Amino acid sequence: MSKEFRELLRKIGSGPHTGENLTRQEAEKAMEMMLQQEATPAQIGAFLIAHRIKRPTGEELAGMLDAYDRLGQKLQPINSQPVMVFCSPYDGRSRTAPISPLTALILATAGQPVILHGGDRMPTKEGTPLIDIWQELGINWRHFSIDKMQQVFANTNLGFVYLPQHFPLAYNLVPYREQIGKRPPISTLELIWSPYNGATHLVSGFVHPPTENMFRDAFALRGIPQRFTTVKGLEGSCDIPRDRTVIIGLGEIITGNQVSFERFFLHPRDYHFEGTEIPLFPINKLIENMQAVLAGQPSELMKTAIGNGGFYLWRCGMYPDISSSLAAAENLLTSGQVAKKLQQIQQTVAAM
Repeated sequence: MSKEFRELLRKIGSGPHTGENLTRQEAEKAMEMMLQQEATPAQIGAFLIAHRIKRPTGEELAGMLDAYDRLGQKLQPINSQPVMVFCSPYDGRSRTAPISPLTALILATAGQPVILHGGDRMPTKEGTPLIDIWQELGINWRHFSIDKMQQVFANTNLGFVYLPQHFPLAYNLVPYREQIGKRPPISTLELIWSPYNGATHLVSGFVHPPTENMFRDAFALRGIPQRFTTVKGLEGSCDIPRDRTVIIGLGEIITGNQVSFERFFLHPRDYHFEGTEIPLFPINKLIENMQAVLAGQPSELMKTAIGNGGFYLWRCGMYPDISSSLAAAENLLTSGQVAKKLQQIQQTVAAM
């Protein structure tokens, strides 16, 4: 048993009247001790459920991210261009079709470097993870060392940081999610962690507005990422909904650690890609529909891909307005350029 960890646990687990928040340094130490398994399983489980009940603060999240940054492997810069990092819940999707792989391919085709990260099926939702979709698209990210992934990223503008392979210390905490039956604070970290050691444009999905506020506080304290986008997306992901007005935050770290933040409401009907959400098909059907999109065939999934790809092309600064970026996304898909990008990645991966 770690007596040092016990004191940190007592601080957050003493209830609403005598409990206290951790400082940034204390939160970093607690996260480090859990990742390194210096705390006992009983202590780790108690900490995660106590912190779930208390709710983390932005300062605590900043400290936990400090530990992640020190102990997790990262991809390195390939040029001076900011990389767009998409952060979605690791426990996947259970109701709506994920669109992030198509969005990433559109951006990479246009010359915008993109990184995604995640693991396998994971508690508590046990939904479809992105890694499975990529594998069905002909790209198996599972067995690449970080050095090999760096080469793929440099050659194709697209990389995937796979938790079991590239950050096993964090992966070893996954069983606690199932045992405590609730998403612990580390499930919030995955929405704001950047596995990239360079200028970053971080895209974070969220469900509850207080979570977004914690993101902003953590970013301000750390002074990174340089730019960030928060999206009240499908199932807490970065995917843009089509059946409602989308609540989006446009943020940037300016002088010092001050945050410039603007609320943006995206109305899909204003850009003619409104519609009902695409349900989560069995994965073979989902891949069949994605392949049809890559072949330029019109469909509801094509509209979803254009809406998402177009928004993020605009947000990363490639086009002056959303209308022109949507047209560019459509052209990239219907002209076959995105399909060629997928083939390039497949060939690069196969060659390695």
